[in-house]
Amino acid sequence: MTRKKTNNPEAFFYALNNLTDATIRERLSEFQARWIQSHVPTLFHRADLRPAAVLVPLLRKDNGWHLLFTKRTSRVQNHKGQVAFPGGAIEPGDPSVESAALRETWEEIGVDAYHITLLGQLPTLVSVTHYLIYPVVGKMAWPVTIHPSEEEVEKVFTIPLVWLAQSHHLEREMRPTPEGTLHEVLYFAPYRGEQVWGITARIVYLLLQALGIVPDDRTSEGKQNWMLV
Repeated sequence: MTRKKTNNPEAFFYALNNLTDATIRERLSEFQARWIQSHVPTLFHRADLRPAAVLVPLLRKDNGWHLLFTKRTSRVQNHKGQVAFPGGAIEPGDPSVESAALRETWEEIGVDAYHITLLGQLPTLVSVTHYLIYPVVGKMAWPVTIHPSEEEVEKVFTIPLVWLAQSHHLEREMRPTPEGTLHEVLYFAPYRGEQVWGITARIVYLLLQALGIVPDDRTSEGKQNWMLV
């Protein structure tokens, strides 16, 4: 994949917002293939992990790409009050991880599969709550009527992809796991009062990597080099 560096954020924003569905699908496929080749799939042999699927909903809004998030209520079992993607445990009756992600999306925010075009998957991740997470990327029709589950979802909102792609909005911190080991936690700056962090932030970062739009580190002058494809 050929990338060009530029200090022109407007050019970066334009390139990002004009990614096509076909380009996104192609880059997700290529990224997944490279990831599988370079990572040993030892996670799948851990008996303590419960499989789960989440939908990573891309949508077109205000002439650009956005990601849709939910904020969980205080009544759910895990991740109370946190920002997340629609998703949950894969049930025995789910024929595939994609089906599980679509079912959970319907149950949590009332958007059925008819309004979602699947584009691909991101690498499987493990959460500190011992879930083996399969992120499924899909394009959600927009605008669409949202019916949040009163039990599970406090609110639904979107964040522009160009905002998430700006390096000064992302921070990293080493934190201990329940087992006592250290792991890197990602935090995005609050966006209109809501903060994306933890496993959800990690999924967002993987998506940015897959699409080839994660910016380089800042230069010594403190300016950001934008990666364009």
